[in-house]
Amino acid sequence: MTVTLRSLETAVPPTILVQPEARDVFAAQPGLTRLGQRLVRTCFDSAAIDTRHTAVEEMSLDFHGPDPVFYDGETGLLLNPSTKTRNDLFATEATALFVEAATKAVAACPDLDAADITHVVTVSCTGFFNPGPDYKIVRALGLKPSVQRYHLGFMGCYAAFPALRAAKAFCEADPDAVVLVVSVELCSLHVRTSNDPDTIMGSSLFADGAAAAVVTARALPLTAPALELDHFETVLTPVGEDSMAWNIGDNGFEMVLDTYVPKIIDEHIVGALEPLLAHSPELEHIPYNEIRHWAIHPGGRSILDKVQAKLELSDEQLIPARETLRNFGNMSSATVMFVLKHILEQPASQAREAICGMAFGPGLTVETGLFTKVGPPASVPPEVGQTVSAQSASAQEELAIQQAELTLNPDADPQSTDPQPTVPVSRA
Repeated sequence: MTVTLRSLETAVPPTILVQPEARDVFAAQPGLTRLGQRLVRTCFDSAAIDTRHTAVEEMSLDFHGPDPVFYDGETGLLLNPSTKTRNDLFATEATALFVEAATKAVAACPDLDAADITHVVTVSCTGFFNPGPDYKIVRALGLKPSVQRYHLGFMGCYAAFPALRAAKAFCEADPDAVVLVVSVELCSLHVRTSNDPDTIMGSSLFADGAAAAVVTARALPLTAPALELDHFETVLTPVGEDSMAWNIGDNGFEMVLDTYVPKIIDEHIVGALEPLLAHSPELEHIPYNEIRHWAIHPGGRSILDKVQAKLELSDEQLIPARETLRNFGNMSSATVMFVLKHILEQPASQAREAICGMAFGPGLTVETGLFTKVGPPASVPPEVGQTVSAQSASAQEELAIQQAELTLNPDADPQSTDPQPTVPVSRA
């Protein structure tokens, strides 16, 4: 039985944080030591992020309103509301994003509608309320009251993969099932000023966003690119339990993000991929860089650098992850869904293209997934005898790669885009 992700849509709050402006606000806070100020500038400047989105309208430099709670634009001071105050805002703003993303995902399936949804799986680690987001989606979209609802809470950045794995299991158990998966994270609700390196790092990276997908095994016409959900695996690294964590404090949730995390990933990423790739004889023994697409959760630039170097992936293979980080920051569990959407929207060169995905979170937990990108007949490359030659198709692909490189690095010389040679990975 083939279970397919039929639509994947994203949503972000309207308020945009420009990274240099946010850096200057955090660096100017009273109480920062000289080391704290240096850490703020280093973390923000090295994050490889241009813009992020926040559900906290007050954080816009253009916002001026009475009785500020999170940020006082008149004085430039970051305030420190209680966890309750932060969570109350989560209940309001997250609900709006849950409903928006879910509505878009259902609307993007021309052969399905709200009445077809049988299961709702929601994901978030940045707030709590009950009746929860699963309930709110059922009411707002007019789903059947008998829809089965599940919420994956407080798992962290890797939680989208367990949600998709659950959706796949539901569809395998009931071939007529249609599962709506929605992830919303409002990480910016928990920012604060501090001299603590973990807190500073989190403030420089995390952002708000939402993603929603419709998953089913129903045999429906393929009218747009889709993802077959092939296999998922979970691996706990033997070290790192205290290196990445997410705790609840009196003034918001508190991030633990040790600088040792990239090293842990570097040492254990190959072992984490082994059980996943063992499901596919076609992929198990080839060099990693011969798997065309990689949906890597951009937990930070250093994590992407370690994964790319360890697996010897090309710059092109990291574009979806790096572009997501640059434009949106780290939106916790929703982020890897943005990366998958980026890959879905790339022009297809083959009828079926493999995608290897991975996400990292507290534990240290590594969640991995194998997907196959499939498209409607129009996306299949021309056969011999058709009007477009293989050479011209290759040229079109090269042009697409060059355009993607220029998007990532607008200062690059468009005439000097020769791909760098890659060294095959030896895999026993």
